[in-house]
Amino acid sequence: MSTGASPIRRRRLIIFVAVLTVFVLYFRSSLTLPESLKDVGDSVLSRASVAKLALTKQRKRPVDEIYGLIHLVTGDVEHEHILSHSMTMLDPTKPLDMRIYAADEGDDVDWEAERKALDKQFPLVVFSKSYCQFSKRAKTLLESLDLDPPMKVIEVDLRDDSIQLKSLLTRLTSHSTFPNVILQGNSIGGSDDLAKLHAEGKLKGILEGAGVKVRG
Repeated sequence: MSTGASPIRRRRLIIFVAVLTVFVLYFRSSLTLPESLKDVGDSVLSRASVAKLALTKQRKRPVDEIYGLIHLVTGDVEHEHILSHSMTMLDPTKPLDMRIYAADEGDDVDWEAERKALDKQFPLVVFSKSYCQFSKRAKTLLESLDLDPPMKVIEVDLRDDSIQLKSLLTRLTSHSTFPNVILQGNSIGGSDDLAKLHAEGKLKGILEGAGVKVRG
């Protein structure tokens, strides 16, 4: 009788172990940490540390510095001295705190909202030199397209901060000559680049892709 019971007990044991294994594997997968927390390892996670990790994940990518510069040059003309005075203590070849570009607004600027506003109001900004034939050629081409909104022209040589602007534009756009045509925060080049894009029939599409109406 004991001999017949032994196989039954073994089968029950095997079934029990199988069920237990499935149970453990199921709950182990359910309790696996999310990707953002796996690097924590075996250390104890406090509520504060979890909250901090969640907050870090939710943070938005900082607004590019070029928008600080566009904010400054398209604003009050009285702000021209901001860069010329500040750069006596700061290096324009290195990233600057966005508060430098905020003039007297300080920490009150919501840069994400400002980026969206600038992209809409001044999607096309041309950094030009008033006497430069290449700048004139680029402006003439863009004017012939009858853009809406129209390009915003910054005559760098007529500003107090012309030296600082050149250094900043070189660092921020990797384009050191004039004109420097900025479309929604990105340089699309100078006069020759514009002429080539126009000749290839690509310029209109690029501008319209940034929300600029080409009526000419």
